[in-house]
Amino acid sequence: MRPYLYTIVNSQKLQEILECLYSCLGLPIQALDESGDTLCGFGSSMPFCMQFKKLLQTAPEARSSCRDMHMKAARKAMELGEPYMFACHGNMNHIVFPLVNKVTLFGAILVGPFLMDAPDSMMLLDLAKRYSLSIEKTLALYESADSVAVITPEKATQISRLLSYTFSHLIPLSAQEMFDNRSKLVQQSRISKSIRMYKSEEDKAGQTYPYEKEKLLIRKVKERNVQEARRVLNELLGYVMFEGGSNLNIIRSRSIELCSVLSRAAVEGGANTEVALEISNNFLQELNSTRNQEDLCLKLQKTVEFFIESMFVQSTPKNTEVMKNAIQYITQNYNRPLTLEETAGHVHLNPSYFSTIFKQSCGSSFKEYLNYIRIEESKHLLTETNYSIIDIAVAVGFEDQSYFTKVFKKFTGLTPKRFRN
Repeated sequence: MRPYLYTIVNSQKLQEILECLYSCLGLPIQALDESGDTLCGFGSSMPFCMQFKKLLQTAPEARSSCRDMHMKAARKAMELGEPYMFACHGNMNHIVFPLVNKVTLFGAILVGPFLMDAPDSMMLLDLAKRYSLSIEKTLALYESADSVAVITPEKATQISRLLSYTFSHLIPLSAQEMFDNRSKLVQQSRISKSIRMYKSEEDKAGQTYPYEKEKLLIRKVKERNVQEARRVLNELLGYVMFEGGSNLNIIRSRSIELCSVLSRAAVEGGANTEVALEISNNFLQELNSTRNQEDLCLKLQKTVEFFIESMFVQSTPKNTEVMKNAIQYITQNYNRPLTLEETAGHVHLNPSYFSTIFKQSCGSSFKEYLNYIRIEESKHLLTETNYSIIDIAVAVGFEDQSYFTKVFKKFTGLTPKRFRN
């Protein structure tokens, strides 16, 4: 029966890639099928492995075979969304890269065995103790350990990266699945941190939905600040899960509410109404087919990013990346004297050209956008702190109170004093 891997990947092409990597790395490399059996590979079996496999047959402590361990590591790599380095039963290092189609693991690329330090007596004594080996068998293993390649930890890391670069796009959809798995892992870690924060609050009975964080999320979306928007979103999701536990319907309801609010925020920030509506509708359609909270949370995070993307009104993909970098720089430095020339230099563009594409992409001039960021932050400080108006003006980057008041009134229709009252 033809292996499933070969229905997706040309077997000749796969062998050529493995041969090329083996020639460059000098380490054994093989392609495994969904059961962990070798389909093809290069590099002969190490004398150490052959010796050790004989010992496994008589060692009751070693319940799982090398094949089982390889596929267990491959599943771990799929879960992590990146290559996974592990030590086998014999304390030999390997790197595995999962071959994934949608949510199915149907094979793996395995590099190894190798060591990251010369074999020593401690390694062999550990094996002897674990598997109750005699002195003769331990010495035989020690002699055969010289056949195992020794590489530096730095090189092992680079090999992991090389496997990602080489095989991520070999399988249709594989790269996106790996990226999504990694994104879900990172996001759930941050949400868990947020849940722990809410659990540690002393007055749990008095906790209510953190509308101030929702307002902050809206502000970060309008500012096109992707990183901060992600952070605040995950704090909000942490609260929703803290209150609702694993109830998917509660998370769905809150997500729908957030999507509606963020859609309006994107339009107010310069997005085309029809585009924002389409993003919102796509999210709502996908929501109905979502069956777990990890997928739902990631879909909501992507939707937030899509809303921010939609606010770059007339921008090529290349310019959008430049503008994201520029906006991140502005949001990190708005509270000091910041010029167009400095920001243009940060993104390696001529000031005049940068000014033109900034206006095209963001729908406002550099100065207008900088003042918008400053005013939005000042509004937060006016309502949430008791700082004086002059202190707030200086804190958000204005050099004097009179100019701050003039700009504030232009954006809000009110003076800072009336806005606070």
